[in-house]
Amino acid sequence: MALTAEDNGIAEKTRELCQTILDHPDFQNVRKNIDAFLADEKAKQEYQTLVERSEELNHKQQQGVRLSDQEINDFQAQRERVVNNPLAANFIRAQQEVHGIQESVNKYLSKTLELGRVPTESEMESGSCGEGCGCHH
Repeated sequence: MALTAEDNGIAEKTRELCQTILDHPDFQNVRKNIDAFLADEKAKQEYQTLVERSEELNHKQQQGVRLSDQEINDFQAQRERVVNNPLAANFIRAQQEVHGIQESVNKYLSKTLELGRVPTESEMESGSCGEGCGCHH
């Protein structure tokens, strides 16, 4: 019999983990910051414009095109407007926190599957994925 997420209570425990994350007061604050940002069309548009401009400038640099001082200054001014908007700044921090949660859960899961048991705190703090992973921490 193949082991899948739906078998042996794995899906149920995964849902429990998800609910635990959702119920955590810190995550609820993160979610409020995300929702407040998403409800503000001006903040979303400024942020999206910044992201698109950043991608455009990065693409130009990858193509070997030297950015002009005006392009750099315009981008920096646009970036300052976004990070000085409390809704956008809180959204960016919230995104970083969500990403951190995802990385932490993935790290625990990967380490558990690698070891065949739940890792100890010291194993999680070591920074290494284990022998053979190729990261050489």
